[in-house]
Amino acid sequence: MAIVAIGRNEGERLKLCLRGALRDAPIVVYIDSGSADGSAEYARTVGCRVVELDSSRPFSAARARNEGFACVMEHAPGTSFVQIVDGDCELEEGWIERATNTLEEKSHVGVVCGRVREIHPEASVFNRLCDLEWQQPAGEVRTAGGRFMARARVFQEVGGFRPDVIAGEDDEFCIRVRRQGWKILMLDAPMASHDAAITSFAQWWCRNRRAGHAYAQVAALHGGGDERYFVRDRRRILIWGLALPIMAMAAAPFTHYISLPILLCAYALQCAHIVRGCRKRGWASRDAWIYGFFTVISRFPALQGLCEYYWRRMRRRPMTIIEYK
Repeated sequence: MAIVAIGRNEGERLKLCLRGALRDAPIVVYIDSGSADGSAEYARTVGCRVVELDSSRPFSAARARNEGFACVMEHAPGTSFVQIVDGDCELEEGWIERATNTLEEKSHVGVVCGRVREIHPEASVFNRLCDLEWQQPAGEVRTAGGRFMARARVFQEVGGFRPDVIAGEDDEFCIRVRRQGWKILMLDAPMASHDAAITSFAQWWCRNRRAGHAYAQVAALHGGGDERYFVRDRRRILIWGLALPIMAMAAAPFTHYISLPILLCAYALQCAHIVRGCRKRGWASRDAWIYGFFTVISRFPALQGLCEYYWRRMRRRPMTIIEYK
């Protein structure tokens, strides 16, 4: 088996990532997307195969993962399983063995992932949000996120990632995996620790702007099938981030501005609905309210990302990455 790590200016996080990868696999490939912090040089010194992406083409996580897989196949064509990991993550000890055993035992499973935890959830409310987002029940899932182990033949069957999908590329990849008849399994086992390093509202805004772009692009690609992937998410953004505020402001002069506090009440009720769902999952009250509040206001940066996607598509502009670090 082999590990593919991707990164861009990850600094100390990358060092932890590569040390863990080299501990677990005989072949580690690092793909660098224009780092200016010496990441590629460090990866070479510790024994990784390194590919530095040509900056004449737009960078994307999808493109980097494809290049990493191609490098593995070139140098170790008999590799059966490939673990994909981001440079801001450190694989947990024992994960590679657990994931490999699962794929060997379950021939119908094409991709496996495990639990991800945030390293410093106490550092900021935004890091805490990331830690909450990673919490998913074990079992069959629709998507594995950007960190997973896949059969090499599955990766080849679906043609890897679409390099023009700059966000939500993991969802788009997993849709095609499932359409080929493969299952995606979330194991009840720790897979990686993650360092989001989101310490400001501006970073949080940009991350959710990126999510809005993902909803729009993946829905445009796969929203027409039976699954209607991300169509519901896109609709929520348009309703809560655009339609309701416009309606409330348009009605304000005719309702003695009562429509505006009514709008705020609608947001509060939406937040309470989300909190109730989180509490049913066993979350602490504080975590549920944090998650509910930020989920509601995330519609606004997501709307920006959604509009950005359609503007780029209309203008036939290239899809370039949206960075929040």
